[in-house]
Amino acid sequence: MVRFIVLVGLLALSFCVAMAADHSPLQDFCVAQSNSQVLLNGLACKNPSMVQVSDFSFSGLHIAGNTSNAVGSRVTLVSATQIPGLNTLGISLARIDYAPWGINPPHTHPRATEILTVIKGSLEVGFVTSNPDNRLISKILKKGDVFVFPIGLVHYQRNVGSGNAMAIVGLSSQNPGVITIANAVFGSKPDISTDILVKALQVDKNIISDTQVKF
Repeated sequence: MVRFIVLVGLLALSFCVAMAADHSPLQDFCVAQSNSQVLLNGLACKNPSMVQVSDFSFSGLHIAGNTSNAVGSRVTLVSATQIPGLNTLGISLARIDYAPWGINPPHTHPRATEILTVIKGSLEVGFVTSNPDNRLISKILKKGDVFVFPIGLVHYQRNVGSGNAMAIVGLSSQNPGVITIANAVFGSKPDISTDILVKALQVDKNIISDTQVKF
């Protein structure tokens, strides 16, 4: 009986682990058909006989993103939208450019673990563990250094140099999603009730109102 319970527990654990990433493909490829009207959890497949080499490639990641914005960074995502052949393969890629002292604000990816490699400059990176510890794990990275942000955890990057910086990241989902914390909390449509945010953040109501206007 004990062995049976252990076996059931291991099977349940294996199932949870297997479900933690995008589903595995059941064929060689499923090139996304962008104009399909079929709604499903992913993108519909193009007829294999219509697949071309261009469905598996993307040009332009050598071009720096425009960082002239409020946070001083720009993410250039390469997902199944840019490379239709990525559909069902469970991965995506991004280039992140940072102005001097620019940040990629605290955010989460609900469907992906992220691995970051610094290509140029120096970055302060970090993530926060879940409740109740909320421990900040952070480090200064230099060119060639690699860092992992576990799936779902709040994380950020900041350029700590006087020049531009750039990183390449890999993501364990074709559609990792992104929830920027400030945008979600203060820029939701419609607004989260001011009274709720006052109590949650323990700040004056005017601060909440002023912040919501900015987002």
